[in-house]
Amino acid sequence: MIPLEIERKFLIRLTPAVRENASSVISIKQTYLISHDDRQRRVRICDTDGNVVMTYTEKKFISPSVREENERIIDSAEYDKLILEADSTLAPVIKQRCIIEYHDQRFEADIYPFSDEYATIELELSDEHQQIDMPPFITVIKEVTGDHDYSNAVLASRQSFPSI
Repeated sequence: MIPLEIERKFLIRLTPAVRENASSVISIKQTYLISHDDRQRRVRICDTDGNVVMTYTEKKFISPSVREENERIIDSAEYDKLILEADSTLAPVIKQRCIIEYHDQRFEADIYPFSDEYATIELELSDEHQQIDMPPFITVIKEVTGDHDYSNAVLASRQSFPSI
């Protein structure tokens, strides 16, 4: 059985506190691959202080906040083979991910090079109705879970956030 990922996503103000409260910062380059069915495919290169990890992921969207997700670590040879299947209609996603631990929750704030004002923050949940305890230094503008305009692919292609 493919594991389920339950996630909520929010548009936030990008303040210095986002980086200052991060336990780690990951530089990510994410490339979407051509899909032959209803699954989204991608490869990622993640660099945390010189420690580089490459992953291959397949996702199937079940509802706005629930997805089937199958992810595995790959080596550079497999990455080089898969990158040949890049979807040329989708721009690669370049971002920094700030990991913020708060009250037994793991938030992932994504900072994009095209914005000094906004970022997104995500939280994986154990169920769709789980209560979220947002850190007090995070200013939420609105929830964007399931909003296609805030997907990584759209943000990367547009190189901007939608008008607020």
